[in-house]
Amino acid sequence: METLGAMIFFPAIDLKDGQCVRLLRGDMDAATVFNDSPADQARAFQDAGAEWLHVVDLNGAFEGKPVNGAAVRAILAAIHMPAQLGGGIRHMQTIAYWLEAGITRVILGTAALRDPELVKAACKEFSGSIAVGIDARDGFVAVEGWAEVSEITALDLAARFEDAGVAAIIYTDIARDGAMQGPNTEATVAMARTVSIPVIASGGVSSMDDLRALKAAAGGLLEGVISGRAVYDGHIDVGDAVALLKE
Repeated sequence: METLGAMIFFPAIDLKDGQCVRLLRGDMDAATVFNDSPADQARAFQDAGAEWLHVVDLNGAFEGKPVNGAAVRAILAAIHMPAQLGGGIRHMQTIAYWLEAGITRVILGTAALRDPELVKAACKEFSGSIAVGIDARDGFVAVEGWAEVSEITALDLAARFEDAGVAAIIYTDIARDGAMQGPNTEATVAMARTVSIPVIASGGVSSMDDLRALKAAAGGLLEGVISGRAVYDGHIDVGDAVALLKE
């Protein structure tokens, strides 16, 4: 458990077939296209005041290898703010490629469960540049684009990387993701209180009130918050969210 300063607001770009989409609870068949130019969307977020960007290669998460590389490279060419990327990154060579291409932080999700030694080796090789994505369904870790649920709890998986040098844990409650029902504040704060690794909240953040409530409940324990659909739907203004979390 580590008390942090100002929180970061991460607007999210989820990539499917080269487009910027949002899914409902991780269902690839329940995708809504919000922009067919991810680069334009990233630039719009930056212009609105975002200071970080969260990017996920959805096809990559399911296929176990990067699929939307062209879109990611276009995003990097369009912005100068830092970006974190996850989805289908399972090998050291891929991690190195994206960090060299300009990604600030690589997120390892399925690999964190299947190949924890890769996470630890990557943290040594690329200090400060590796995050672990822990996506939970009813408290248990889901992998392979959320298609498979393991028997490992989110807290147990997080604890395995306590001394690995992980830069952040991105914790997502799948049941809340894209559902506009508010985040799982209790589970997220419990994660932040249990481990010393900085935790970023994801899934279900649907309004400025959600951001205020999460910030108040966390009491300085969270590094940041990710939101996607609420930003696209206009329920959260990027500039206002950045300002609120920096207070």
